[in-house]
Amino acid sequence: MRLCSFRGADGPVPGLVEGDHVVPLAVADSLDVVRGADPVPAGEAIPLADVLLEAPILPGNALAIGLNYRAHAAETGKEPPEEPVLFAKMRGTYNRPSGPVIHPEWTRRLDYEGELGVVIGPRAHRVPVDRALDHVFGYLCVDDVSARDRQKSEPQWIRAKSGWGFMPMGPWITSADEAGDPQDMRIRTWVNGELRQDTSTEDMIFTVAELVSFASHVFPLEPGDVITTGTPQGVGVGLDPMRFLQPGDIVRVEISRLGAIEHEIVLP
Repeated sequence: MRLCSFRGADGPVPGLVEGDHVVPLAVADSLDVVRGADPVPAGEAIPLADVLLEAPILPGNALAIGLNYRAHAAETGKEPPEEPVLFAKMRGTYNRPSGPVIHPEWTRRLDYEGELGVVIGPRAHRVPVDRALDHVFGYLCVDDVSARDRQKSEPQWIRAKSGWGFMPMGPWITSADEAGDPQDMRIRTWVNGELRQDTSTEDMIFTVAELVSFASHVFPLEPGDVITTGTPQGVGVGLDPMRFLQPGDIVRVEISRLGAIEHEIVLP
């Protein structure tokens, strides 16, 4: 199943992506399907090229993970953490897969982070690692856009990680059964056509199952919550010399079996 949301005359419409078409669904939104509602068709299929895809879901909570790839830890000169580093992305960051992402006036070091996003299905509270994937509905692509100067200068990361539109995601949610092993996915990020990140999720320090279990011991994870699982090496701050995003830049994040998102950086 590839569950999406697209722009309709009266707001976002949930749908299923089937080949190069979208089938509208007879539910209020995609969260209903994540909670277990049957994805019953509600109309004729529409060519995918004719719709504007919105964020496939609006999470109640969006948790992100810092420093979760071994090579990324090495490029930043930091030791791998002993347990997952959790932070939150605020609701105003949620963005459609095509963006655009605002370049705020309060940062000079805007950076990209291609990441695997995990969408929670059944409620998860204090679940063990060996049952954690039973609580995953599916997966999607995310760009965890980051203001590196604010991340370094401020004691908490709300501004650094939660600027307007700092979380493009999609293009849809691929169900867990169709997506396959989350530790066997290739994740790639391009900036203006230049490949910057190209890594397997096998390089994660903490697996998806470990992250879901860990987060579920902090507070209950509800259907539709999203966990972004960290970024591989190749971010702008890790390059020599460092290279940051500017208005007009195009960022593309692609993950095997999940599709791709692509967005522009624009002025406010």
